[in-house]
Amino acid sequence: MHMHTLFSDGELIPAELARRVEVMGHRYIAITDHADQSNVEHIVESIVRFCADDKHKVKVLPGAEITHVTPGKIADVINRARRAGAKIVVVHGETIVEPVEKGTNDAAIDAGANILAHPGMITPETAARAAKAGVYLELTARAGHGYTNGHVARIALEAGAAMVFNTDSHAPRDLVDRERAIQIIMAAGLSFLQAQEVLANSQKLVEACSGSL
Repeated sequence: MHMHTLFSDGELIPAELARRVEVMGHRYIAITDHADQSNVEHIVESIVRFCADDKHKVKVLPGAEITHVTPGKIADVINRARRAGAKIVVVHGETIVEPVEKGTNDAAIDAGANILAHPGMITPETAARAAKAGVYLELTARAGHGYTNGHVARIALEAGAAMVFNTDSHAPRDLVDRERAIQIIMAAGLSFLQAQEVLANSQKLVEACSGSL
């Protein structure tokens, strides 16, 4: 539910990304290229056009990752993304490896994002807000962003917040299969059964945003 193409800083066009995940056995993805107030309509509308004409077996949802937008503007950019056709809206959270403005995590939750990506050293209070709002907290395979997976998993469990696993793929080397995903989730301190639940949450999110698969 968090992948990038040439529409932002990824290496692949949507068709190649869809084909590569299709042969890996995945059933659905969301393309969520980096967006701010300057490009959100262009990115989302381009992905929507691809999804409308795509014939791959994998289901592709149009989305956006709201990235380095100041907290006070996040709600507006999310709303613009949804009006442009985004089904999945991710907000680039307060990862410890980038200078994301403080308050981004809370603003993303308050604005109704679907996923708070790599939320860094998220606080228990913010995780509780995510649980109440139904915003998913991300465990990530992305180098750097994944440094805090263990913290995110622990705080999410304590707060009762739901988690999803994402690759944050920018290139073919970033794609993972189910077995690898479970390994990464378990490395964050979760059990095998909990890892399966995290993966199942992606399907729940897809069904909620686009109807039953």
